[in-house]
Amino acid sequence: MSKRKFISLQEAQPPFFVGIDLGGTNIKVGVVDNQGQPLSWLSIPTEDEKGPEDAARRMGEAVHHAVKKAKLNPRDVARVGLGSPGTMDIPAGMLINPVNLKGWDNFPIRDRVSFHCGLPVAFENDANAAAYGEFWAGAGKEYHSLVLFTLGTGIGCGIIIGDFIVDGENSHGAECGHVIVDSADDARMCGCGQRGHLEAYASATAVMKRAGELLAAGHKSSLARRLARAKDHDRNTKIIFEEAEKGDKLANQIVTETARWLGIGTVNLLHTIDPNVVLLGGAMTFGGTATKTGRRFLARVLKEVRARAFPTIAQRIEIEYASLGGDAGFIGAAGIARLEHRKET
Repeated sequence: MSKRKFISLQEAQPPFFVGIDLGGTNIKVGVVDNQGQPLSWLSIPTEDEKGPEDAARRMGEAVHHAVKKAKLNPRDVARVGLGSPGTMDIPAGMLINPVNLKGWDNFPIRDRVSFHCGLPVAFENDANAAAYGEFWAGAGKEYHSLVLFTLGTGIGCGIIIGDFIVDGENSHGAECGHVIVDSADDARMCGCGQRGHLEAYASATAVMKRAGELLAAGHKSSLARRLARAKDHDRNTKIIFEEAEKGDKLANQIVTETARWLGIGTVNLLHTIDPNVVLLGGAMTFGGTATKTGRRFLARVLKEVRARAFPTIAQRIEIEYASLGGDAGFIGAAGIARLEHRKET
């Protein structure tokens, strides 16, 4: 998780909320105060092979552990928020067909987690929850509207306008990793089975595929040795980043091309939503502003945006890195619980 500062109970401002960030590998659970500041945090394995009911039970238990860790009682918690990967029916609180959670189809996860923790639960798409975390307590807190791209194995996206979260009529809103950036008949194939989507060009999966293609075509690079020696679970974009930092020409070319495609996808959203800021988060940020590669990546995205967007948008748009890291999901889920709580009080 990020190195975010945790506050004490004495510093916190009630009411309190618990956020749950359900992932394919781990589940993060944390207690958050009314200002978006975390008091406690823990992580448990998802163990998706045991099924959704077992996970719902353990999430309920984790809520109580996190509350106890924050030196609170369950009655001090106003509501729980749950951010989950899709596909889903948000109003019904249902998982429909979550790709990364095999066998969890058509499961009423919101109500089952509520049953096991004994508290009301708000339900949201995980990317929108992360976006709301940045909007409420992170890099977007000074803005009225934002788009968050989470760059990883795929590309997640969340859109926040004021306190309005763009879920869409079918709970498929803000699936912006699947905007079309290449309409050619031979465009790259996305993991969803369609061609030309942003995710097929700017996700970590796409970056590694492109690196392999370039090396197979005979391009010389220190990447060849690094990738050949790496074990399967270590063969990821961290290697691209590290070699780019060292000045490898091909690694830097891959980073630049990725930024270009992300810039094209970003312009599609700017012309649709016209937000204050676009934030880049997730595992593939090339070190962020702390590294020359991260700074160059961000500058190249902005350059592409300014070359293609309407002049007013091009001049005013802010593009920055997200700031909450792995905390964004559970903080945002808690923030969504806070939104529902405020509607009822």
